[in-house]
Amino acid sequence: MTTEQIIGLIGQPESENLEYKAVLPPSRALGQIICAFGNKSGGVIILGIAEVNQKFIINGLSEDFHSGSVIYKAVDLITPRPVIRSERIIYMDKSLLAVVVEPSAELLAIEGKRYLREGVRNVLQNPPAQNLRSNGDPEIKKLAQNLNSYRLSATSSKAKLLDHYQSVLNILDDLGNLLYPSSPNLPTDQPEGKILMRILIASCADNFETYLTDLLYEIFLANPATLKSPQTVTIKEVLDCADMEEFVNFWAKKKLSKLQRGNVNGFLSENEQLDSLKAINQVQQEKIEKILQIRHLYTHRNGIVDDKFLKSFAGQYALNDEHKLSLHEAVEILGFLAEIADQIDTKAAGKYRLAKFD
Repeated sequence: MTTEQIIGLIGQPESENLEYKAVLPPSRALGQIICAFGNKSGGVIILGIAEVNQKFIINGLSEDFHSGSVIYKAVDLITPRPVIRSERIIYMDKSLLAVVVEPSAELLAIEGKRYLREGVRNVLQNPPAQNLRSNGDPEIKKLAQNLNSYRLSATSSKAKLLDHYQSVLNILDDLGNLLYPSSPNLPTDQPEGKILMRILIASCADNFETYLTDLLYEIFLANPATLKSPQTVTIKEVLDCADMEEFVNFWAKKKLSKLQRGNVNGFLSENEQLDSLKAINQVQQEKIEKILQIRHLYTHRNGIVDDKFLKSFAGQYALNDEHKLSLHEAVEILGFLAEIADQIDTKAAGKYRLAKFD
C-alpha cells in the first residue's frame, strides 16, 4: 500500500481493515490490534486521529517518544512474527503514524491470546475460561457477570487486571471445601485454606496497584506532556532504561511508593493525572486504604493484627488477633476493587483518549 493510498483512507469510517487511534498505545495494546488484523485480511492502523460520533479529529501524534521502539516491542510479543511496516505521514500539518498489517498465513497470538477482527472490533478468541460450577455460590456468579461487563471498552491495563481477578474467582469457586467448608459467610479454620485466602486477597490488592501503574504508563505514553514533574531522576536511572518506553514504565512504577504504604490520598495528590479525574470519593479512598492494610497484614504478619492495623480498624480487633475473611467478604473486596478500576478507567480513557478494547 502506497503513501497516497494510506492518505486516501483518512476520513473513511473504521472498518474491518481500518482503525484509528488518537494516541500511541502501549506495545501490548498495539500488538492486539496487529494480531486481529493479521488473523483476518490485514489492515491499516492510523495513529493520531480520533473518530468521535462519525467525526474525525486530527490530533497528530507526539514525536516526543520514538514510536519505532513501541512498534518493535509489539511485534516482538506476537508469534509467529507478523509482516508489518510503519510510515510517518504529514496530513493537515499534523504528524500521523500508519501501521500497515499484512494478512498472516498462520494464526497469530500475542502472549498466547488470539484476536480476530470482526467488523470494527478486535475480539479475543480464547478469553480466560470462567469454568464456574453450576451449583456454585451466587455471589461468585454475580461478580463474574460484573467482570464481563467491565471488559467492554477497557484499556489494556484494565483488561489485564480483570484477567487476574477472573482467575482468582475461578479458584474461589473451585476450592470451596478448603476456603469455606461450612458456610460462605464464615472464614475457614483449615490452615491451608487460611494461607490460600491470604495469598489470593494479597494478589488482588497487588494487582490493583499494578493496574494503576499500568494506567499511568498508558497516560504518559499517550500524552508525553503529563510526564513533566518537579521531581528529579538520576542519570543512572535514565541510563538503566533501554529506551524511552522503558523509562516511562519505570517512572510510572516509581510513582507507586505512597500507595504501597497505604496512603491513597498521598498517591493521588502526587499524581495529578489520576487525581484530576475525580473518579473516587473520600469514602472509597478510605476503603481502598483498609484493603491495602489487610494486604500488608497478610503479606508481612501472616494475618496477625498489629498496632498499625488497629489504627485503621479501631475497636474491631484486638492486638494479636488473627484476621480472617469469609468467602463473601473476599468476593466483596474483589468486586469493590474491580468497580473502582472501572470508574477510574472510564474517566481516564475519556480524558486522555486512551486506546480501548472489547
